[in-house]
Amino acid sequence: MGPVPSLDLVKISEWIDPTLHRDFIAEQTDSLRLCTCPDGWVERFGVDVLISYKTDAALERLKTELCLWALNVDFKFRRVFARFLPKQNADREAPRLILGDPDTNLQSTALERTLRYGIDFGAGYSVGLFIDQRENRQFVRDAAPRTLLNCFAYTCSFSVAAATVGAATVSIDLSKKSLTRGRENFALNSLPTNDHRFMADDVMEVLPRLARKGEKFDAIILDPPTFSRSHRGKSFQVEQDFETLLLAALEVAERDAKILLSTNCTTLRERALEVMARFGLKATRRAGSFHRAAPMPDFPPGVGAATLWLTLR
Repeated sequence: MGPVPSLDLVKISEWIDPTLHRDFIAEQTDSLRLCTCPDGWVERFGVDVLISYKTDAALERLKTELCLWALNVDFKFRRVFARFLPKQNADREAPRLILGDPDTNLQSTALERTLRYGIDFGAGYSVGLFIDQRENRQFVRDAAPRTLLNCFAYTCSFSVAAATVGAATVSIDLSKKSLTRGRENFALNSLPTNDHRFMADDVMEVLPRLARKGEKFDAIILDPPTFSRSHRGKSFQVEQDFETLLLAALEVAERDAKILLSTNCTTLRERALEVMARFGLKATRRAGSFHRAAPMPDFPPGVGAATLWLTLR
C-alpha cells in the first residue's frame, strides 16, 4: 500500500486538526464539525458523516477532502450523507446517502461528553442534534438547575443535559414526533421521565399559562426557529417575535434564573440579543448580567448560532 495522501492537497485550515479530533474522542464526543468553508461544511455524527453544501462542485470537493482527511486521522466512517443548503427554508430536504450501504438503518446515535443522542438521517432536514449548542448544553450541566424550561425543545437535548444533573424539566415543541424522539433520548441515557413533562403545544400560548399557574424555572432555553407556524395558523418570526418571547419567559423565571437566548437568524447576532435582553430587563424591572459560553474549537469564530446567557439577579 502506498503512502497516505497528504492533507497539503486540501485547505488544511478548513479541517480540524487531528489532535483536536483525538481530544474530542477522548472526552467521549463523536458529534462535531470537521470542516467549515464558504460553500459548505462537514459534520460527524458517530460513525456517520453529513456534508452540507451550496453547490455540486462544493459537494464533490468536500467528499474528496473528507476521504483524504479520514485517512490521515484513521477515521473509518460507515456512511456519508449529503444535504443541499437552499436559500429558502421551505426548500429544505432530508439528507441523501452518497456513500455506504443503502440497506443500513437510517437511525443511529452520537455521543457528546458521555451523553447519547439519537440521530435520524431520514426524519427531515435536521438530523436530531445541533452541534453548535454543545457548549451551551455543557453550561446547563455545570449550572445544575433544579428546574429547566426548554422552549422549542426539538429532540430535547437541553432537557437531557439538565436531567443528568438532577433537574426536573418541561419540554415544549409543536412537533409530537420531535418530543417522541426527546423521550427516546432520555431512554438512551437511562433517564426516567417521571419528573419531566413533554408538551406538544405553541410556546407562545404555554408560557402565559405557566405564568398564571405561578410556575417558575431556574433555567430557560430560548432557541426558536427562524420561522414556524402553529397548528392553529399562528406564525412565529424570530426577528419580530423574539422580544415578545423573552418578555413571556421572564414572567416564569426565578429570581436568579439563567436564560439562554440563541438564534441562527443571520440578522440577530450577539449584540442584537444583548440589546433585546437589556430591554426585557428594563421592561420587567429586573437586573441581570450577561455571559457567553466557551468558544467552540471545531467552529470558526462567528460561525454557528448566536448565543447569549442572561443571568437574573
